[in-house]
Amino acid sequence: MSPIEIGLASVIAIVVLIYLGVYIPIALGVVSFVSIWLMRDNFDLAMNLIKIAVGDSVMEYTFATVPLFTFMGLIVSKAGMGGDIYDVMNAAFRKIKGGIGMATVGANAVFAAVTGSSIASASVFSTVAVPQMLRYDYNRRFAVGVVAGSSVLGMIIPPSAMLIIYSFVAEQSVGDMFLAGIVPGIMLAIAYIAAIAFAGRFFPNFIGGRPATDYEPMSKREVAGKTLPLVALIVIVLGGIYSGFFTPVEAGAAGAGVGLLIAILRGRMTLKTFWEALLETGHITAAILFLITAASIYSRMLGLAALPNELADIIANNQLSFTAIMVMYVILMLFLGTLLDTASIILIVVPLFLPLIEPLGLSPVWFGIVTVVGAEIGLLTPPLGISCFVIKSTLNDDRIKLKDVFLGALPFAFVMLLVLILLIKYPALSTAILN
Repeated sequence: MSPIEIGLASVIAIVVLIYLGVYIPIALGVVSFVSIWLMRDNFDLAMNLIKIAVGDSVMEYTFATVPLFTFMGLIVSKAGMGGDIYDVMNAAFRKIKGGIGMATVGANAVFAAVTGSSIASASVFSTVAVPQMLRYDYNRRFAVGVVAGSSVLGMIIPPSAMLIIYSFVAEQSVGDMFLAGIVPGIMLAIAYIAAIAFAGRFFPNFIGGRPATDYEPMSKREVAGKTLPLVALIVIVLGGIYSGFFTPVEAGAAGAGVGLLIAILRGRMTLKTFWEALLETGHITAAILFLITAASIYSRMLGLAALPNELADIIANNQLSFTAIMVMYVILMLFLGTLLDTASIILIVVPLFLPLIEPLGLSPVWFGIVTVVGAEIGLLTPPLGISCFVIKSTLNDDRIKLKDVFLGALPFAFVMLLVLILLIKYPALSTAILN
């Protein structure tokens, strides 16, 4: 077999192994190692490339953003700040048709700016928002669908674990990726709210619900007490990066420290909770480091196989336009999204397609936003749909079936696709803050 044939076979083998349940880094690392060994017929070369990949990943300074932002997100989540911001948003939208759904989107957007995790968002708002919507007779599919749809904001609005993973794979600045995610994240949140308003006007049965007549208004002091801590964290982290006062690593450290201080001052942090946050941070950090190391080995294997170059030649020979390339890329991500999680999709497709994008004069930062948004649609689509499974397992309500969660999330997946098309057509939306 030629190197190109081995490279192509390795990509297919990786997808199959991950689909069969093999741990992602194991599938990436083992298949890539064997492929390099076969291509060069040199076991020592394959071993040396693994050593280089591991060394590069472990010694990367910006990797420190992962444990710091992870810890900050866990502290905020365990301190119950997600419920606080939901209460405030609920007060703002309570008189509008579908208002609790809009409040869930708004709260998720703010919560995402300090957690960076779709899974955390899905878990928190399943227990906070869904019972509230069912209490006011909202359609159960809409109730779980809006939580599933808005939970993906956690992976787009910075700080986002997926943006960090992309920055390592594509060798881009973590700070640039964070700043680039702000406008698309806000766009998606606004699009969700607009879609709920549209459905409330033209498809009221899909939303259901009745006015919250038993609602007690919040005082200004209560609103301030629930919102200012999260706003302060957002300003410190994103404001510090945008102003250049902090590097991404320093912003993560400052955010983690301030988040811990807020939780302690509000009496929501015990030694047990603190220890749980530390342990979970260690587990998540180790898993992401393992992913990045395996992705580094995989990228080197693709380079030795010259697979990206071969793909570029095929596109050039067939004179495919930018639109055709992007349509092919989005379809591939949507297909993989039905089988794999977001991190797997990023690790597999970015090393293949990024070399095609750069010669076109397009920004790798923009490409990263497109990739993350496209891959995130997979969180809402069967059979994997991780966010949907998290919501179902968190609720543990016999009235709500997994089918209800997927059907409720489908309209929000469609809205995501429309936003993705806008981001592809107008790259400036992703890079506006950077210019």
